[in-house]
Amino acid sequence: MPIHKLPPQLISQIAAGEVIERPASVVKELVENSIDAGARRVCVDLEQGGIRLIRVTDDGGGIPREELALALSRHATSKVAELGDLESLRTLGFRGEALPSIASVARLFLTSTQAGARSGWRLAGDGSDVFSDVEPAAHPPGTTVEVRDLFFRVPARRKFLRTERTEYLHCEDVVRTHAAVRPEVGFELRHNGRAVFDLPATGADGGAERVMALLGGDFPDHAFEIEREGSGLSLRGWLGAPTRARSQPDQQFFFVNGRPVRDRVLSAAVRRAYRDVLYHGRHPVFVLFLDLDPSGVDVNAHPAKHEVRFREGRLVHDFIFQTLHRGLAAVRPASGGPGEASVPAGVPGPAAPGSAMPGSAAPGYGAPGYATRGDAAPGHAAAGLPGGAAMPARDTRWELPLPQVGEPAPEPSGYAPASAPDLPGPGGGQREGAPPLGFALGQVADIFILAENARGLVLVDMHAAHERVTYERLKREWREARVTRQPLLVPETLAVTRAEADLVESSDGLLRDLGFELDRSGPETVRLRAAPALLQGRDLVGLVRDLLADLRNLGHADRAEAALDAVLSTMACHGSVRAGRRLSLPEMNRLLRDMEETENSGQCNHGRPTYVELDRQALDRLFLRGR
Repeated sequence: MPIHKLPPQLISQIAAGEVIERPASVVKELVENSIDAGARRVCVDLEQGGIRLIRVTDDGGGIPREELALALSRHATSKVAELGDLESLRTLGFRGEALPSIASVARLFLTSTQAGARSGWRLAGDGSDVFSDVEPAAHPPGTTVEVRDLFFRVPARRKFLRTERTEYLHCEDVVRTHAAVRPEVGFELRHNGRAVFDLPATGADGGAERVMALLGGDFPDHAFEIEREGSGLSLRGWLGAPTRARSQPDQQFFFVNGRPVRDRVLSAAVRRAYRDVLYHGRHPVFVLFLDLDPSGVDVNAHPAKHEVRFREGRLVHDFIFQTLHRGLAAVRPASGGPGEASVPAGVPGPAAPGSAMPGSAAPGYGAPGYATRGDAAPGHAAAGLPGGAAMPARDTRWELPLPQVGEPAPEPSGYAPASAPDLPGPGGGQREGAPPLGFALGQVADIFILAENARGLVLVDMHAAHERVTYERLKREWREARVTRQPLLVPETLAVTRAEADLVESSDGLLRDLGFELDRSGPETVRLRAAPALLQGRDLVGLVRDLLADLRNLGHADRAEAALDAVLSTMACHGSVRAGRRLSLPEMNRLLRDMEETENSGQCNHGRPTYVELDRQALDRLFLRGR
């Protein structure tokens, strides 16, 4: 076939294939146009999930009569005039493709009135590249775009649409997402003549109300707000408690300069921040707003504008990771953080009395800091440290002597007994000075610690709690002692790409900090001479390949760090107090105090909750008091 120019109609339909995937794509483009036009209220009407009808009405600036036909031509826009505008975009749309692409695959009616004009004007299209003459039409100031019979001109595309309910839910997600980031704009959604929601404008400071509308009214009860500025970046938003994670990543919202996006740099930073606190297979809930200089982000990286590209990707990643990591680490019992009184559905409970916890060795190991009856607490070698790697000496302040039979249990200095006067008396109110987790009353089924604090009742899974305390201590000691490298008896030679070999040379300092000794032995080969002692017995060649991939794509060694943390997590699990062990009141109180001082102590290394709290109101509800 000879080379020839495509007809305009076919060009528009090809472009529509990139921009218009389903009804939700149309809703997204039209809502963004309304926001860019300065609208203070946007109404979205749908029929049959948007397949039959999508109508978006706004009270924005409107389109003058002489520009209506131009608005439906390709690459016509009021938002970009030169290259400098494209490099510092502050609008959601900019390509001028949305309206002509929609008009090429559906029946489109465009009606608009400018403020102060005597009349509005209307233009119609039937899916071809020919439009009707501009006609007068009654319309309040603003614009209405009506799209009927989506893909009627492209029946092959229509066959790929899902059920009415599925398509509608995608459209609803689009409207809710834009409503979350624009509290100063009112949003109304109707489907098949039924009002779904009507969110009035609340002003720029009403973001919390919109987030509740987006994620549910109870979201603030299990989330905490973060805010940080630095290095030309500003991050704010809400992080869900790890115990409120979900089975699907369906409640994760990231906005860059007000634009909803999906980006691997942002996703990697969030995943890394939650790595130590999530139950496996679960996904965190969050709403985050990142603001930076528009010249530092390229929004022209995807036809549908879902993805962005950062000029300083490593800086953005580290800023987000550090902010989220600090925020999550600060949530502990002493902070009164979110998610303390609830357990997520689907998370397994602790093991039966006398049994080992999932993923741990058989019972019989002692617990560093909690001496077992008849057995001395093991050292780090007994806890499973491979290769005989040296660890700092154990902190003996963790160990409490157990009384002999018939002796009263000694009270540790600085910790009050369960009958401490700080606790509320019978029917009394809250007292000053009580610790956040209170004081221990006893054990339940030799698995849980029962404690009373100023607010009510606290139930602690002693293995999960001690596992987190031990894990954080091991991580701290390991990092303070630096990584111990163990030379390989026979160095491993790896075939890599030239770019990866160059990376080994340029990242020598970082690799050594992680405990790896790698050198270049050829244009496309590297030699592994030493690795962290903790990783003895692991697939070192595979780990090095993953390490180089992370360095190339993310700029940091995520999987190598995760492998080191996994070994420390296993050591902590093996060395923690077991279910079925009887603890004295001083030992229970010591564990409660250590939980209050330990970051991420609301969940164990595997993401299971370590404690729940029932306040007086919750206890009253259980027993129908006051009804």
